[in-house]
Amino acid sequence: MEKVRLFVVEDQPKILKNQLKLLDAFDEIDIVGTALTGEEALKELKDLDEKPDVILCDLGLPGINGIDVTREVKKEWPKVEVLIFTIFDEEDKVLEAVKAGASGYLLKGAEARKIVDSILEVRQGGSVIQPSLARALLRHFRMPETGPAPEGSVLKDGQQTDRVPPTGKRALTERELECLQIIAKGLSNNEAAQVLGLSKATIRTHLEHIYQKLDVTNRVEAVTEGIRQGIIDL
Repeated sequence: MEKVRLFVVEDQPKILKNQLKLLDAFDEIDIVGTALTGEEALKELKDLDEKPDVILCDLGLPGINGIDVTREVKKEWPKVEVLIFTIFDEEDKVLEAVKAGASGYLLKGAEARKIVDSILEVRQGGSVIQPSLARALLRHFRMPETGPAPEGSVLKDGQQTDRVPPTGKRALTERELECLQIIAKGLSNNEAAQVLGLSKATIRTHLEHIYQKLDVTNRVEAVTEGIRQGIIDL
């Protein structure tokens, strides 16, 4: 398996040291750089000949915070994924980070395997979300939380369109609904596979079908659309 190139941004040296010690134990991870501030991170990233696949970035950095780092990274290097790391479940700030381009967030103190699974998840184009973030996204986009979209129009990313996507209850299979429900709880592909007794490849296939049927492109949108249509519960 090809290693994920990881860059870590954390302003507390002790926490950074512990993170690196934990992550170094996993063969899937190749740590290519670290920084203690947002300013240092952006400078180091510019100097790297080969950019990282994923940046694990502390949200509460002094000076240029994690939101601003995310915004700059996605502007300069759109293919680099950003995973926010925070000590608190700060819904508003995390939402700002997601709007800036982050692929999700983790709470500090998460188990090492959970962190690695999340890094792998975003590297593969997925998102790491919590139920509270999905609801915050619904409020941000001013979507109704239950019931199908009104006939003839649907709100998508805050904009009205003329096309109505298929209703999830009719479009998704029972297994796909199961998968979406579990993903909505914040589980990674690996954890979802263990719960459902399936392989990670099968979970990825189910997610691809879910994205197609709900007319979305990632986990955040899938969960948001599932809540909007009333087909999953949090």
